[in-house]
Order: sequence, then C-alpha cells, then structure tokens
Amino acid sequence: MHHESRGPRIGNSRGGKLLSSAEGAAYWAGVASLLSRLPAALGYRIACWRGDLLFRYQAGKRAELTRNVRLVLGNEVSPAAALRIVRDWFRLASCSPLDVKRLRRGARPLRRLVQIRGREHLEAALAAGKGAIVCSGHFGSHASGLSVLYACGFPVTHIGRWDHNYTYDYKVNYDVRVGVSFAERWFWEAVYARPLKRYRQRPNIEPWPGRPQVAMQAAAALRANEVVSISIDAPPLDNERARAVDVPFLGRRAQLLPGVVTLAELTGAPVLMAFLCRGDDYRHQAWEISAPMPLECGTATAFERCVAKVSEAIRARPAHWNLWNTVDLARLGLIEPQRNR
Repeated sequence: MHHESRGPRIGNSRGGKLLSSAEGAAYWAGVASLLSRLPAALGYRIACWRGDLLFRYQAGKRAELTRNVRLVLGNEVSPAAALRIVRDWFRLASCSPLDVKRLRRGARPLRRLVQIRGREHLEAALAAGKGAIVCSGHFGSHASGLSVLYACGFPVTHIGRWDHNYTYDYKVNYDVRVGVSFAERWFWEAVYARPLKRYRQRPNIEPWPGRPQVAMQAAAALRANEVVSISIDAPPLDNERARAVDVPFLGRRAQLLPGVVTLAELTGAPVLMAFLCRGDDYRHQAWEISAPMPLECGTATAFERCVAKVSEAIRARPAHWNLWNTVDLARLGLIEPQRNR
C-alpha cells in the first residue's frame, strides 16, 4: 500500500478546509469513539448520516469525485449512478473511523462484525510453511480489516506508509517530513495508528525508494511463516517509475509496481487476493480471500492477473475504492493531470 489512508480530505476555500479539518479531527478524537460504543446498528447508521451531510455540503469534493468516477468508468455508469457511488463513498469513509475505534478488547467489537470467507486458503498457505502474501488494493476499511485478521490468529505485517508521518512532495521530497507539525503527527498516531499497530505482527514496512531493506524485511516475515500484506494499486513516486510496469487497469492502462509477484518468486510464498467488503447495512463486513494465484506464467502475466482482480473488485463495488481523488488517478495515468490545480 502506498500509504495508510485516514479518509476523505475535503473542502475548497481556506476557511472550508479549516472547518473540514476541525470537524474531521473532532470526529476521530471523540465522536467516532462514542459511536463505536453504541449498538452497532445505531452507531453505523449515525456514521452514514454524517457521510450524507458531507456529501451534501462538500460540493467541491462531491463534484471532483463524481467527475472522476465517470472519467474512469465511462459509459458503465450514468450521472445518477455516479452520484450514488460518491454518496456511498462518503458513507464508507465515515464508517471507517468506527471500525478503528472498535479495535479494543482483543478487537472483539469489530471481529463480531467481520466474516472471513476463504479462511481455509490462508490457513493452508501457512500450513505449507512459506508464509503468505495477502494482495489487495486501497479498498474498503482494509487497514482495520488487517488488524482483525491478526486478532483472528494470522500474524500480519503490512507494507505501506503512514501518511501522517509524511506530507511528501511527489516531485521533490520522498523521505522527509514536510509541513507536518509534531501535534498533527501525535494526533493521528494516537487516534488512528496506535489502535492498528496493536494488532499487527511487526511495524509497517515502509517502502520508500532507495531502501533495499524493504524486500529483506518482507522476506524475513515470510520465512518466519507470517503473513505480509500489500496493496498493489498505489501510484508510484517519480523515482519509482523506472520499476513500474504498464498494465491494463479499469479498462485503461496504469503504471504500477510489480513487487508483489517478485517477492513471491523470491520466497516461494503464495499470493492470495483479498478484499474487505462492507454489507448493505454498513456495519457487517466480509473478507473475500482467494485461492493462491497462478505464478508459473511469468512475472508480467502473473502481475496482470493480480491487477485484473483489483479491477474486478473496484468495478463490482466502486464506492469501496479509496483512490478516486484527482492526484492519485492522474499519477496512475487513468486521467489527465490538472495543471492548474
């Protein structure tokens, strides 16, 4: 995963952004925690009401996402359907903090709401003794979902960056904290990262360019017969583009990093595709874990098959995809960058 995402960043004017940031901070710091202690049906219903309010009043973000959904999916969705997808996107983003806040008491409040379909595939992979690579995308409430897998007995380590530690300039800064105050880092560490880290086998393996130890850390976890998870739909940074490959994605071509297949080939660990899907009631979720992907067909073909599974999941549940923002879509090559932004 490119980074651990905390939800939508919304607002257009400076005043709007400040208001949005204040509301979001209050929601994460207190409201979501209170909602997570209510009966699940009521807590998630209120979270959806908040999502509907954000959808209604954050006109700029609503328009951006709706435009992007139609640009990428094209004739597959009508204008009305695109609006419904974006409304649902706001609802899902509002439900995700509740998932994080339910990671307490051994994660039992959240585990009760999450079903693991395909558990036998993960168990069989670990029984073979070479670990397992869980491959996904920025899909649904995947960060807290990985913590549920850990709480259910699967030792998970994730490859991904904590974005509250780095506000990075894609073109200049790759490994320094730019414009992120100590208070902001402390806040997101407390309300977001700490509950997730409590249910992870090892600290995140942060895949910054120029760090060869990333592959060694991932291989060490697999040799210890653990689970390594990675989201393969992350837009590459500029100095990662030499390693990116051009693959079919959502009916277009995208630049993505094939490291998941390379890691599997080096270690012999199987690659299992996994997506966390939220039900129509917004509180129940289900991990859909596949059987091992065929890797004997060569790196390029195997990676294309993995990316195709991510595309299928997004097409089936487009509101679950977290990367409908303009910057990430442009860096993936799915839309033209807006030079005036």
